[in-house]
Amino acid sequence: MALVGWARRSSHGYSLEIATGLGFMARMRLVAIRIILMSLLTAGVSVNPALARDDDDQLSPGLTEYAAPQTQSPLDQAKASQLVLAAQLKEDTPEIPEGLIWRIFAPEPGPDGKLPLVATAKGGTRAFTLAPGSYLVHAAYGRAGATKRITVAGASKRESLVLDAGGLKLDAVLPGDIRIPEKQLRFSIYEADADATGERPLIVPNVRPNAIIRLNAGTYHVVSNYGPIAVIRSDIRVEAGQLTEATVEHRAAEVTLKLVRESGGEAIADTAWSILTESGEIVLDTVGAYATIVLPEGEYTIVAKNRDRIYQRDFTVAAGQKQDVELLPGDLVPPDAAFPD
Repeated sequence: MALVGWARRSSHGYSLEIATGLGFMARMRLVAIRIILMSLLTAGVSVNPALARDDDDQLSPGLTEYAAPQTQSPLDQAKASQLVLAAQLKEDTPEIPEGLIWRIFAPEPGPDGKLPLVATAKGGTRAFTLAPGSYLVHAAYGRAGATKRITVAGASKRESLVLDAGGLKLDAVLPGDIRIPEKQLRFSIYEADADATGERPLIVPNVRPNAIIRLNAGTYHVVSNYGPIAVIRSDIRVEAGQLTEATVEHRAAEVTLKLVRESGGEAIADTAWSILTESGEIVLDTVGAYATIVLPEGEYTIVAKNRDRIYQRDFTVAAGQKQDVELLPGDLVPPDAAFPD
């Protein structure tokens, strides 16, 4: 376990806090920059498309299941009143102009145990015509959301929900700020605390670098995957009304292996490859002329088998240094030699 520092910018300068990075010789660099999201709204600037997406909306706990929308009776419609709903990222900020999903529920479950869905709408501030009564109103903004019980009784009414939400934008680099190809990099966002099973609930999987994920304010456990093996973990806090940008530094590199008859020669096909860590753990088992993998920095052993011949070589992975590793006839293991455990 390695302890690393991260800085949060405020009007009083930088304060140093401690975050935790876990993984193969992993070092993490997190820079959380306070960008007031409401400035996009008040300035009339269109919101980033990532902020306006609604395909990842999520209901609050307790509202995970609901029945199909119900149609009000003519009598209810005659008594109906208008309810105008708006949402804010936090108190005393402008209304969110787009990207919301509104759902209005009857407060009691139906015979099927689900909350009846009375009305729904997408966008920003919206008006609904509802019969007198009590309702549960839910506003979803990406993975952020809030629920409020509202009573409609005759006169038109306007209500605002405070989402207490912000954004999280994730990226990763190699030492020297070398960019990592997007197709090799993904993030997963989990709840900070484990559930009754001891596992952290997954909130958002397969997050692309630099995508903006809208979340309720709070601390989240973030896992960065550079390929299938190089992994870094850290806890990151999202503040309401702010965009938190976190950059991870992976101490890893891409390695390509090939078995050749002479240095610089053609790779020999149908070679079975294994890569072992210093402790003997197998991190790769594959067959082919080439084997390409991202490995955390450290010491490894390659074992290659072609027909009835076994080749073996130790090599070192240096962070950020892409390399080709060749196995030559000189790496042939004598028939009576001990195979590594």
